[in-house]
Amino acid sequence: MEDVLDVYHMPYDPCYPVVCMDESCKQLVGEVREPIPCQPGNPKRIDDEYVRKGVVQIFMEVEPLAGKRHVAITERRTQIDWAHHIKQMLDERYPEAVKVRLVMDNLNTHNMASLYKAFEPEEARRLASRLDIHYTPKHGSWLNIAEIEFSALKGQCLDRRIPDIFSMQAEVAAWKQDRNNRACKIDWQFTAADARIKLKRLYPKL
Repeated sequence: MEDVLDVYHMPYDPCYPVVCMDESCKQLVGEVREPIPCQPGNPKRIDDEYVRKGVVQIFMEVEPLAGKRHVAITERRTQIDWAHHIKQMLDERYPEAVKVRLVMDNLNTHNMASLYKAFEPEEARRLASRLDIHYTPKHGSWLNIAEIEFSALKGQCLDRRIPDIFSMQAEVAAWKQDRNNRACKIDWQFTAADARIKLKRLYPKL
């Protein structure tokens, strides 16, 4: 826990950016009957009945000190998917960074082995050498700043029925562009010193 908290309080350095990553899922939901548009004096009316159309995976990465985020909507979340997301992050979004300080949880796909499963050893090693990984502790996902960005995404963009992956990709892309244009940063205040006071029950008693 303190390792992650210390990373969050490092000064901004574009050569060693701190990036938080997390994954989630969202059910695709279609309408059985077309909603009735709102009219003067009447709100929009939506039938309670709906149809499930599958589930999509959401990859979220956010750089809190720079106010940048990237969101990818995919059909799966395998080791291969995670590895390709990492490659895109390093080569397309942070090509000038010496290393990316990556904060994420211990999901079974979030490890160097995924890179070696997806790429040739030389390429996997190149990517791995540019990562400085900091895992959040078990049951400590609240320490991942990407969770805060997920909350904003779900409250501002995914709080309605979306029927297919293409519609969701378009909606999320518009949301991401707006957030990035406004450079919405996340000001993390909780420190290791705070943790030793407020979460002292988690520390060993000597």
